[in-house]
Amino acid sequence: MHSLSFRSLCLRTILFAVATGFIPVSVAAKIRLPALVGNNMVLQRELPAPVWGWAEPGDTVSISFRGRAYKTIAAANGKWVTRLQTSKAGGPFEMVIRTRQEEVVINNVLVGDVWLCSGQSNMVLDFNNSRVKALYADDIAASANSQVRQILVNRTYSSFPQQNFKSAGWKEAGPANLAAFSAAAYFFATKLYQKYHVPIGLINSSVGGTVAEAWTSEQGLRKLPQFANDLAFLKDTIALRRKIEASKTAIDEWDKLVREKDKGSDSSPGKSMPHPGFWKPSDFEGNYGVVYFQNEINIPAGFTGDAKLFLGQIDDADITWFNGTKVGESTNRDAVRNYVVPAALIKPGINSLTVRVLNYNGTGGFFPGKSLSIEIGGNLLLLNDEWKYKDGFVTKNVRPGNYGPNNLPSALYNAMIAPLVPYGIKGMLWYQGEYNASRAAEYRQLLPALVTDWRTAWGQGDFPVVIQQLPNFKSPRDNPADSEWAELREAQAKTVASLPDMALSVAIDIGEADDIHPVNKKDVGYRMALAAQKIAYHQPGTVTAGPEFQKMNIRGERIELAFGQGGGLTTTDGKAPTNFAIAGADRKFVWASAKIKGKKVIVWSPDVKQPVSVRYAWADNPGGCNLVNREGLPASPFRTDDWPGMTEGKLYQPGK
Repeated sequence: MHSLSFRSLCLRTILFAVATGFIPVSVAAKIRLPALVGNNMVLQRELPAPVWGWAEPGDTVSISFRGRAYKTIAAANGKWVTRLQTSKAGGPFEMVIRTRQEEVVINNVLVGDVWLCSGQSNMVLDFNNSRVKALYADDIAASANSQVRQILVNRTYSSFPQQNFKSAGWKEAGPANLAAFSAAAYFFATKLYQKYHVPIGLINSSVGGTVAEAWTSEQGLRKLPQFANDLAFLKDTIALRRKIEASKTAIDEWDKLVREKDKGSDSSPGKSMPHPGFWKPSDFEGNYGVVYFQNEINIPAGFTGDAKLFLGQIDDADITWFNGTKVGESTNRDAVRNYVVPAALIKPGINSLTVRVLNYNGTGGFFPGKSLSIEIGGNLLLLNDEWKYKDGFVTKNVRPGNYGPNNLPSALYNAMIAPLVPYGIKGMLWYQGEYNASRAAEYRQLLPALVTDWRTAWGQGDFPVVIQQLPNFKSPRDNPADSEWAELREAQAKTVASLPDMALSVAIDIGEADDIHPVNKKDVGYRMALAAQKIAYHQPGTVTAGPEFQKMNIRGERIELAFGQGGGLTTTDGKAPTNFAIAGADRKFVWASAKIKGKKVIVWSPDVKQPVSVRYAWADNPGGCNLVNREGLPASPFRTDDWPGMTEGKLYQPGK
């Protein structure tokens, strides 16, 4: 259990007189507070806001806040809880917590709306990310706002529910603190603050590369028996530790093999690549390990001074040399490689650039479609022409995955959600699903179970929940096909439709084909804020989502689709709607023509004379989705059939 550092608080210790000489001494601090309760905290307005901590068993604990006094008794285990009448939004306020021995003062407390922000890496993505930092440099510079705050929950797992978590505490938005803020959650908060002028507190409890079952309690998973074995394994801490250590050993052995077998960059003449990108599995006797990329840069004599090298993103790790001297390296595949080349390394004429790329799994190399360049003396030289590449050492064996207890059922709930209960919240943002896409049909049960689980734990009724639907990702396909990501998006939409006070935020138009972490988080945040306006703020007369499919009518060789939401249908480019597919009873989909007629879309294909089903944007990456409402918000992907998809019957497999 983590005890709050009293250096972060104003602590007044009551002094007692000592009988011999009445020498004052301070009594050792006994009040302990959870990480949520501290300086700069935001309390949820207009509800009895729980505040708790620990003291000596049986001690009377007094709390004063906003002119009111509260008293409670510490239980046998030392825990005490009281609920404060927060009333309307405002602040800053002072909160004083007392026992007979001491007094703790908590400063700069605001009362407003608190949003729990959770999920995986796209919720994690913060302003410390190089791409985010570059895109939103102006927003970061102008971010100072004491009314928007975040507390970041330490990212870890636990075998059992915890009472507290490690954290640096509540931080005000501003250039000095924004690096740790979730970008999507920050833009969500700023949009709400601009509209309602109510303080916004963000509880950021998110971990990259995680699955929904890890965020759900054991009780919440009780109706899903496929998780039972690993719920038991999580509690077997000795066996769990052995598995973690075995995983680390396997990774170390793979890394050692690659280091020892690496022949270096001068081992062979090399192949030619017209533009820097990923190498193909057929290029070498394997796809994983080390490949060297080389380029010759002709620098004119008049170009002088330090140079800036822009290499984009590299999958997975790199070491970069300029004329044989290392100028940079990174092990983060999401990092944009921008390296400085000292002037002393640069010579007129031909200069050599060598990049050692280490691929752990999947594709390896430079992210395609990016512009590579070097800037020197204000002159920009493009590096997009032919490169040479050669293997240092490649193998058919992927680097063993780091066994992540994070993804065991309930592991993250225990460490990162349980300690938050019952802190008062306005609602919840959920941006997750990428790691559950291969089991999308299962997600139709799993996501409602998670939402119901959290609502039950908090005991605040059906608090508002905004689900961020997965964006477009991966290369677009030439023909209609089944899609795991499309099925996952459908599971998200079905969850929203099946539970009260839910809203869906759509991002099918702002993803990136070659990056699972699209950098546009401003539109994501703004759209989540619009969704919240509907279910949490009940904003009248505001269109908060794009066109929503309502019903289908078959009219001979055509299918008529009716939509709701917004002032009518249109397209982003003024052209006919795209990404519609149509099928007959044979279930073979072909691309369809479509046209808008009022609040309806008419869909047809000369290849399907008796249509029975239509799908829209049904792909990992539909690419170029253009159907929107008059407010410019995109339509969510949908299908009119309920035929079994490619993830039907795929369930969680214990022990993986």
